[in-house]
Amino acid sequence: MTPAAPELTKDAFLGGQLTLAQPATGYRAGVDPVFLAASVPASPGQSVLELGCGAGAASLCLGRRVAGLRLVGLERQTIYADLAKLNAKQNKIPLTVHKGDLANMPAALRNDGFDHVIMNPPYFRRDRGTASPDAVREGALGEDTPLSTWLDQATRRLSPAGYITLIQNAERLPEVLAAMDSRLGSVVVKPLCPRIGRAASLVIVQARKGGRGAFRLAAPLILHEGIMHEADRDHYTPEVAAILRTGAALSLD
Repeated sequence: MTPAAPELTKDAFLGGQLTLAQPATGYRAGVDPVFLAASVPASPGQSVLELGCGAGAASLCLGRRVAGLRLVGLERQTIYADLAKLNAKQNKIPLTVHKGDLANMPAALRNDGFDHVIMNPPYFRRDRGTASPDAVREGALGEDTPLSTWLDQATRRLSPAGYITLIQNAERLPEVLAAMDSRLGSVVVKPLCPRIGRAASLVIVQARKGGRGAFRLAAPLILHEGIMHEADRDHYTPEVAAILRTGAALSLD
């Protein structure tokens, strides 16, 4: 029996510049892929590979901000690979999507090289938490491929002097850094803090293949104004509002 098609929603990103079809239940892209896309220092004419592209949120946000990119995605779940293709077509942003597992990279990608590799790996280790009963959601959020494999495969796909950019839970930063070997350097970490005085919840990490610059811990990005939630509105800081509403770039300086 053919599985029933999932119920979909249409969700606006970048202040309506981008509309994405997503499953009504299960994993749904939020602001994290928008921050990821905003932090990629891509230029027209360059190539970008997204590992675990989901429904295409990060790649398509980047493609909306920077025209003329060669965008490629890899996604192992059929539902999301199909949605990424659909979303690219409906938003008129060229995106080539390969269905496959990064631990067993499709031949077309093994023989290719990219100026940028971006990724939003699963946040949750399953030796420290409970799996979601929703198989599709669990496939997106629960880690069954180690971070070390994500970093290794990303590094292999990079052209010389290319950049890896990823977003991850702040508590897993030590694992990310440990997985970066001598092929990568010029590492910068950008903490994302919910409010002033609050610990970072997420980090953006960027490294360069063959980079020789010193490790750098950038000033944090504060997401919300004030020290606490005071009303039923988002309270985004002006920098964050510009990223989320207009597609502004996020500097890692």
